Amino acid sequence: MTSEELVEAIAGYAGDVKAIDVVRLDVRGVLDYADFFLICSGNTDRQTKAIHDRILEGMKRDHDLLPRRVEGLQEARWILMDYLDAVIHIFTPETREFYSLEKLWGEVPAKALTA
Repeated sequence: MTSEELVEAIAGYAGDVKAIDVVRLDVRGVLDYADFFLICSGNTDRQTKAIHDRILEGMKRDHDLLPRRVEGLQEARWILMDYLDAVIHIFTPETREFYSLEKLWGEVPAKALTA
């Protein structure tokens, strides 16, 4: 599975549970530890957990892949899932606005995905 296929599959799982504002940032050539960031939001911490759970379940079942690391699951305002080539950021809207990763990485190619 290529890194593009990986991030597209993950976006699809996020969309299954109504993730909003799904954006793929292409960080190839800028970072050496990942090819893509996938950023999405859930309206509540409960929804961010549901997005995490669906990604975890789908990637394990369909692709036999588990994230190398997961951070932030307990508070669920910003959940990070590290699939090596793709790093997934799942935010509540307020937390996403506060950290503004899209602005921080504004020089990299970005693509809005329909989840």
